[in-house]
Amino acid sequence: MLNKAKLYAIKAHGDQLYGDKPYSVHLEHVVTILRNYGETAQVIGYLHDVVEDTNITIEDIEDEFGVFVADCVSILTDETGDNRKERKTKTYAKMSKVSGDLELALVVKAADRLANLQASSSGDNVRLLNMYKQEHEIFKSSVQREGLASDVWKKIEQLVTNYHIGIN
Repeated sequence: MLNKAKLYAIKAHGDQLYGDKPYSVHLEHVVTILRNYGETAQVIGYLHDVVEDTNITIEDIEDEFGVFVADCVSILTDETGDNRKERKTKTYAKMSKVSGDLELALVVKAADRLANLQASSSGDNVRLLNMYKQEHEIFKSSVQREGLASDVWKKIEQLVTNYHIGIN
C-alpha cells in the first residue's frame, strides 16, 4: 500500500512545486521522518496534502485506502477560511479534539511541520520561519500529545528555539 500511496500522491500533485522543487521532495521528506512510525503513518504522510492541494476528495481517499486513512487525511486537511489565520484556527481546533487511534494523524502533522521547518531553515526562508515560529504555541497546544512522536517534537522545538525572528 505504501508504493500505491506514493504513486497516487505524486500523480495527484502533478506539476506542483514545493518551493522550487517537485512536490514529491516534500512528500519524501515527510515519509522519511515517519519511517519509525509504521507503514500506515507513511501512507498518510504521502497523502497528507492531496485533498487540500488537489482535486482529490476524502471519498476518493476512502475508496482507495480505506476509512482510517481517509479519516486521518481529513484531520490533516485545512478547514476553509478567508486567510491562513482563519483556516489554521479552525484546523487546529479540529486537531485539538483528536484522540485514540486517530492520533496517528497528529504524528504525521508533526512530521510535516518538522519537514517544513527543516526545508525553510536550510533554504534560509525567513518569512516561513517567522510564520512557523509565530504559530508554534497554538500549533503545539493543538497537535502535541504526551509521549507521541517525542523525537519529532524534540527536533521541532530545537529548530523553533534556535531560530530568532529576523535573523537568517
